[in-house]
Amino acid sequence: MSIEKIQFDQNGLVPAIVQDAVSKEVLTLAYMNKESLQKSLETRETWFYSRSRQELWHKGATSGNTQQIVDLRYDCDSDAIVVLVVPAGPACHKGVYTCFSDSLFEQVVRTNPTRFAILDELEQVIAQREAEMPEGAYTTYLFEKGVDKILKKVGEEAGEVIIAAKNRDPEELKWEVSDLLYHLLVLLREQKLPLDDVLAVLEERHKK
Repeated sequence: MSIEKIQFDQNGLVPAIVQDAVSKEVLTLAYMNKESLQKSLETRETWFYSRSRQELWHKGATSGNTQQIVDLRYDCDSDAIVVLVVPAGPACHKGVYTCFSDSLFEQVVRTNPTRFAILDELEQVIAQREAEMPEGAYTTYLFEKGVDKILKKVGEEAGEVIIAAKNRDPEELKWEVSDLLYHLLVLLREQKLPLDDVLAVLEERHKK
């Protein structure tokens, strides 16, 4: 990526939209100048320019909530950037997963009203749990215990799916499959592998 392609505004800044590379959730909007963009490219971590303090700042330098950059993309006018990241903790200074957690609507309408929309929503909730680690949440417990515990649960749930299917018990089977899908999504998050990548493999196989 050549910085010379970027069209900075009259103040030498360009808006940078930070997006979770795995869940696709928009995390924050910040600004970069030429120096912070260069540092972001060199370090593969987000650097921004603070308009209030008028200085560079490295995201997570004090909090530890760094953002590892997966990709940097610019729009067709070259005057805005999307930064795809793998976050190590909350993006917001309030200690929450995303700065865009509040809505102007009293009731949020699903933007993807398909029968698989719940998988997208669940993937985002799991990402939020990993970032915020709320006390008492089962997902937090799994991330705290680490990959071995998550793998153990995947194995256990897979076994229970087999037993339910062998017993020809559809009521039990739907619950066990739900548990398995949930733990698989937790595993994908722990591995920083987007569900989209798995779906892309299925689509590619289908073409064959």
